[in-house]
Amino acid sequence: MRKQQLDYILNRMLESHDDVSDLNFTPDKPLQVESSGVLKTVKMDPDFSILTPYQTELVALNLIGNNRTLTETLIREGSCDLSYQLANKARFRVNIFSSSGRYSVVLRRLETKIPTIEGLNLPGSFHPMAEEKNGIILVTGATGSGKTTSLAALLDKVNETKSVHVITLEDPIEYQHSQKNATFNQRELGIDFDTFASGLRASLRQAPKVILVGEMRDRETVEIGLSAAETGHLVLSTLHTVDAGQTINRILGMFSTEEEKQIRIRLADTVRWIVSQRLLPKVGGGRVAAFEILGTSLRVKDTILHGESEGKTFIDIITAGKAQGMVSFDEYVISLFEKGDITEDTALAYATRKDIVGRGLDSIKSARGEATTRIENLEIDHGYKGS
Repeated sequence: MRKQQLDYILNRMLESHDDVSDLNFTPDKPLQVESSGVLKTVKMDPDFSILTPYQTELVALNLIGNNRTLTETLIREGSCDLSYQLANKARFRVNIFSSSGRYSVVLRRLETKIPTIEGLNLPGSFHPMAEEKNGIILVTGATGSGKTTSLAALLDKVNETKSVHVITLEDPIEYQHSQKNATFNQRELGIDFDTFASGLRASLRQAPKVILVGEMRDRETVEIGLSAAETGHLVLSTLHTVDAGQTINRILGMFSTEEEKQIRIRLADTVRWIVSQRLLPKVGGGRVAAFEILGTSLRVKDTILHGESEGKTFIDIITAGKAQGMVSFDEYVISLFEKGDITEDTALAYATRKDIVGRGLDSIKSARGEATTRIENLEIDHGYKGS
């Protein structure tokens, strides 16, 4: 297969449906794209019903090209990541992986336009985040929930307002920031550095004020990230966790029991914000982001130091911290329903505490003059006779 042939297939897949975010090559399945969160089949001319293992391996080899390091990583670890440029039309983050001895390929489409806080309609708390001088800001969520996009918008705000040196460590580089007020040096895993830990350690000698670490994957990266935050750097990173409590516990779980107290102290001193996000199906198609935001405060520091307890959980602090820019998932979901972005069923399906969201939705429906129950045609049982 030649590059022109591969590019033709990728072009056809991109144009096959609206809002295409991922291209999927899996053995024994047809060509597929993810459109608004749903996998859809792509028809080609000439058409073929399913991909063979040989065809998916051919696609994988063409994407890797002659990169010996990527080939060795794929054989040794069973998967590898890279980026791919489709002429001037699109860039992709590519993951090639082995499944039952056969190769599958997923290409995530990367946006070329740098997002903004206003353009993404992100919560107002993102503005004070961009003003932080040091510490750690973590954006968490499942794969594909938009963490990288939110961080890109945050970095764009820094780029617009601060004359500082920014170093990013990414896998791969997704958004290519232009040189505005800030000076950007973007480094890619596998090309410019070999592990996040080594890249982060090296960055401390490169005089940055802001450091983006693509992901806090291991203990060593977290440890160096904490050290960077303690020495006056602003560190931005991601974790695959669903809320603030799980984020703190995931980090603590990377260390031994003997180290826990010291790590709690360091986290309490350095954590500035934890943003957790999920993508929900939007009315009329597409998806909309819902957020949980935890900002630092004396109560937050105390809870990180001593752990959650009855009446002192992170969700309790977030619920009471609206004045400090905090918001819970449930509050955000209710606000999305009020704006008409999501349906009642979606709000309840994604709620953390369904009873609280249910009451919030009923209050909104009542104010609109809508029914707050689906029970209809209730009648008194006239045949009943009391004793």
